[in-house]
Amino acid sequence: MQKIVTFGEIMLRLSTEDHLRFSQANSFKVNYGGGEFNVAVSLSNYGFPSEFVTRLPNNDIGQSALMEIRRQNVSAENIIYGGERLGIYFLETGAGLRGSKVVYDRNHSGISDVEIGVIDWKKVFQDASVFHWSGLTPAISQNAADVCLEAVKVAKGMGVLITTDLNYRAKLWKYGKAPKDIMPELLKYSNVILGDLDTAFMMIGKDKVNPNYKDADSLPQFYDLFFDQYPDLKYMATTLRYSRSASHQQIGGIFYDKEKLYTATVREITPVVDRVGSGDAFMGGIIYGLVLDTFDPQYTINFAVAACCLKHTISGDYNLATKEEVEALVKGGPSGIVSR
Repeated sequence: MQKIVTFGEIMLRLSTEDHLRFSQANSFKVNYGGGEFNVAVSLSNYGFPSEFVTRLPNNDIGQSALMEIRRQNVSAENIIYGGERLGIYFLETGAGLRGSKVVYDRNHSGISDVEIGVIDWKKVFQDASVFHWSGLTPAISQNAADVCLEAVKVAKGMGVLITTDLNYRAKLWKYGKAPKDIMPELLKYSNVILGDLDTAFMMIGKDKVNPNYKDADSLPQFYDLFFDQYPDLKYMATTLRYSRSASHQQIGGIFYDKEKLYTATVREITPVVDRVGSGDAFMGGIIYGLVLDTFDPQYTINFAVAACCLKHTISGDYNLATKEEVEALVKGGPSGIVSR
């Protein structure tokens, strides 16, 4: 079984407990997480060998992050060391009509000044079937964007399937470049792209399209504009999220292969325990479907939506649901009962 490789930043997550506001907190709950690492954890839970590549500071906090990576059964074989610190993000978990809030403290993190040539990508991609990156990494710094481009070029040359979650964060992209300056070149190498169409077009410098996602018949024309621009693109996917409140979400999804549009039933999640990382759970579900010997587009989007829904019920950054639990939800089995 070939491994799945992800590349990005793992951060220390400090979150308030019991839905407290930052100003009320006297302590924070410690977790680790990051978009690309979260995807690797999902796939490891589904039984696939996964590897996370990053740059960690060579100090006690970096070693603690390394221990967490290994604890989640994710390979750290090609992690490199250097930089001043591990990035941190603070999370205030919302409830009801009060949304969650994130404050980043990640300047000068280990990955921010990573350099081309320090990661042996040919070694990394030996026996790899998939390479996953997201828009979070090139948003950190020019250095991180350059190394990401280095990675996708090697991955393409070695015949590795390249997947991308656009993952736009308005609070990032602070180093003088906009997504439209960086992302178009990177996306040339992607075979699978996850993201809403407005974000996708913004990142390549085109006008917003504001598609009506309820009008499925009109959506292919918008997706096709992306397929026309990127010949290596095979599939696009979109998470459909309808936020009724911080505690009540509705989740659906779309998967498009240039021939047919596949949709998954919108599911209700209430109460929401932790929304962070739910998009990464969706991406993990898409990759899981793609690497199965019996790839089925409809099953793939159904699995991704079910995984995303279950993540909302799990505290922390990553989805700890098993393959069997996700499949049970896909099949419409009973939920919320005690397993005895």
